[in-house]
Amino acid sequence: MMDLDAYVTERGGEWHRLEVLAERRPLSPDDADELVMLYQRAATHLSVLRSRNPDPIVLADLSRLVLAGRAAVTRGGSGFSWRPFTGYFAYRLPAALYRTRHWWGTLGVLLVAACAALIWYLSAHPSVLALFSDGDDIQQEFVGYYSEYQAQNFALQVWTNNALITAQCLAAGVLILPVLYLLWTNLLNTGVVGAMMVGEDAGDTFLTYLAPHGLLELTCLFIGAGVGLRLGWSWIAPGPLLTRRESLVAWVREGMLIAVGLVPTLAVAGTLEAFVTPSSLPAALRITIGAVVWLAFLAYALLWGKIADKHLFGTNTEPRP
Repeated sequence: MMDLDAYVTERGGEWHRLEVLAERRPLSPDDADELVMLYQRAATHLSVLRSRNPDPIVLADLSRLVLAGRAAVTRGGSGFSWRPFTGYFAYRLPAALYRTRHWWGTLGVLLVAACAALIWYLSAHPSVLALFSDGDDIQQEFVGYYSEYQAQNFALQVWTNNALITAQCLAAGVLILPVLYLLWTNLLNTGVVGAMMVGEDAGDTFLTYLAPHGLLELTCLFIGAGVGLRLGWSWIAPGPLLTRRESLVAWVREGMLIAVGLVPTLAVAGTLEAFVTPSSLPAALRITIGAVVWLAFLAYALLWGKIADKHLFGTNTEPRP
C-alpha cells in the first residue's frame, strides 16, 4: 500500500497548476504545452491511484481535474495548429533523446570500438576473412553501390531500409536478444566489408564513402537499439515506484516519441547517402558536410535536449508516460 498523503503532497503542486491552466483563457504557446504535459501526467497519476490506493475522495477530485484538463486540451475547435508539431520538435523529442543518452551513447561507443577491432582482426588474418569473402573486387563494388541507381530512388530505398532496421530494434527491444542479434548482423557485415577494403589498401576510400552519411545514419541505429534495450530493461528492473507494467508502458511511450523523430532524421541521412556520398565534391568537403549535420544533431539531442528536459520535467528522473 502506497503512502497516499506523501503521494498527494508530492504531486499536489502539479495538480494545482493543471487546474489553473485549465481555467485560463487564452493560453500562451508555452502554457498550452505545459497544459498538455500536466494533463497527461495527471491521467497517469489517476490510473496509479485507482490500481494501488482507491481512496474515493482523492479519486473523485483527481477525476474531475483530469476531465477539466481534457476539456481544456481539446478546447478551441478543430482548426489546424502547428503548436503540437513545434512543441514536439522543440521540447519533447530532444528531451527524450537526452534522457536516453546513456543507453544509445554507450552502445554507440561499444559498437564502433567492436567494429574497429573486427576490421583490424580480419584484415590481419586473411584466412579468416576468406570465410566471409568470395574474392571479388570489393572496392569497385563498394563505390559503385552508391551510384547504381538514380539518386532520388536510392535515397528512398536507403531511407526505407534504415527505418525498417531501426524500427525492428525498437520493437524487438522488449525481448532484448533480437536487438543483440540485429546489431551483431550489421556489425559483422560492416566489419567484413571494412576488412576487405583495408586488405586492398582502400581503407581511406571506405571511410570517405561511409563518413558523409554514416555518422548520422549509424547514430540513428544506435538510438533505436539503445532505446529498444531500455524498453527491455524497464520490465526487468522497473524501479521502486512503478510496477513492471507501468514501467514498460511509460518507456514504450518514450520510445514512440523517439521513433517518430527518427523518421525525418533518417530521411536526412538517406539524402546525404544518395546526393553527397557519391558526388564529385572533394572527399574532405563531403566528410565535412556529413560531420556538420551529425554534430548539429548531437547538439540538438544533448545540448538543447538538456535544456528541454529541464524545461519540461525539472530534475525528476522518472520516465514520462
